[in-house]
Amino acid sequence: MAKKPAFDPRELMERAVEVMRSSVPEKRSDDTVSPKVGAVLWKPDGSFDVAWRGELREGDHAEYTLLERKNGNVDLSNCVLFATLEPCGPDSRNKPKIGCARRITNARIKTVYFGCEDPHPKVAGEGLRFLKQMGVEVIPFDRDLQEAIERENADFFDQALRKAEEIEEETALEPSHFDQKLPQVSLDDLDHEALTHYRDFLFKNSTDSEEEFHRRLAHQGLLVKSNNDLWAPTRFAHLLFGKQPRDILPQAGILATIHGKEGEDPHNFDGPMVLGPDQVIAWLRSKLPDAIDRSEARRRRSNDAFYELVREGIANALVHRDYSIEGSKIQLVIEGDAVTIRSPGAPVEPITVEQLQSFSAPMVSRNPRLHVVFSTMELAEERGFGLRSMRTVAGVAGLPLPKFQFNEPYLDLTIYRSTEAAVQSLPAEKLTQLSTSEREGWEWIVSNQTVTTSEYEVAIDVSNRTALNHLKKFTKLGLLERFGSGPSTEYRVVS
Repeated sequence: MAKKPAFDPRELMERAVEVMRSSVPEKRSDDTVSPKVGAVLWKPDGSFDVAWRGELREGDHAEYTLLERKNGNVDLSNCVLFATLEPCGPDSRNKPKIGCARRITNARIKTVYFGCEDPHPKVAGEGLRFLKQMGVEVIPFDRDLQEAIERENADFFDQALRKAEEIEEETALEPSHFDQKLPQVSLDDLDHEALTHYRDFLFKNSTDSEEEFHRRLAHQGLLVKSNNDLWAPTRFAHLLFGKQPRDILPQAGILATIHGKEGEDPHNFDGPMVLGPDQVIAWLRSKLPDAIDRSEARRRRSNDAFYELVREGIANALVHRDYSIEGSKIQLVIEGDAVTIRSPGAPVEPITVEQLQSFSAPMVSRNPRLHVVFSTMELAEERGFGLRSMRTVAGVAGLPLPKFQFNEPYLDLTIYRSTEAAVQSLPAEKLTQLSTSEREGWEWIVSNQTVTTSEYEVAIDVSNRTALNHLKKFTKLGLLERFGSGPSTEYRVVS
């Protein structure tokens, strides 16, 4: 086999950014801004083609121009694509149009370099997730080039974020006893480190007085004036910053337990809520060995992604749990390579478990005051991107998608450190019925949740008949549900 000519990724990234600037803006009746996008296709003979949005026809995506109009009859299976913006998802465009991510996989391109993720809610990580699911290696541009792309597309990014805010569904709850001050509790009962940490995020680089800080906390419903005209913390403030929040609210805190061959290893996190996610991650890193993998880089990426997912899950549990359930606490259960975060309370209405599992739930906050603080400290997202980012992080790192289940009174979120862990979590009576190749197929499916026969066939590299037999068996075992018929049939993982 002839050796592929070497190419310089940096040079081709820079070329993509250069041609991006030639993008033709679209004339739209609603005054929305189209993004500037450039693309470069490197070919095995060492040559490359370029394209930009609207180059040949107004509105045509750069990837479409490059793959279909310029190279429609060319074998692209050994080519490498560079695109300045995340390709749109497989189903993000109105039919009969095809999303660019699907065009890429249809061309059997195996490596894609991308500039920036697309923040528009119709894409928002969907394109990258699909590419990873289909076995495509996705690699980000260098950070300085990402910043150049962001500057060129500042209006588009601002508009996309505003659009996300318009469609998100937020509910404001009536004041509760958590908004009331606590008797016999003063500012001295709050943790100085936690307050200082929040103060740094709240004011960033500006100067502020302690009185101004207290005033901002009062505006956020965290402080109220007592009878002697002194500031007093509310229950929410005590949850967030209290030295010992469980003294006042026994249901606060996190109870963690590692279940191993040598017995149980418990640990309680009883301090300020805002310090909880980082404390949990530091503890887990000290307890869990590195995941085993042949590639040092892949192991590092997988470990980082796993801890990022756990951190996000802990933050979501702290913010969204139902604190009115007094007998239940957040629990962290570690068994092998699976971590389950048990959060008291059902999903906030109107969110369903199915929406959570598809990572498409609207942004509804049970405890808005907690949410604002966690968002300010960059521990949680208020635009709903946090849930979608979990899907993207897992997909890019090759980890199974986290699994949501409601086991009253807990909403359980299980996060896996490896695809093997997701397979081993199957009930024994089902696991023993799977052959080696079927287990390998299931490892891929749990990283995708939704699959078609053709996608499974390509990803696992099996015949169409074998793919059908595998999917039929998974369905018979109750692991998958079948939707649709004919070529449009989809199989979805049963929650």
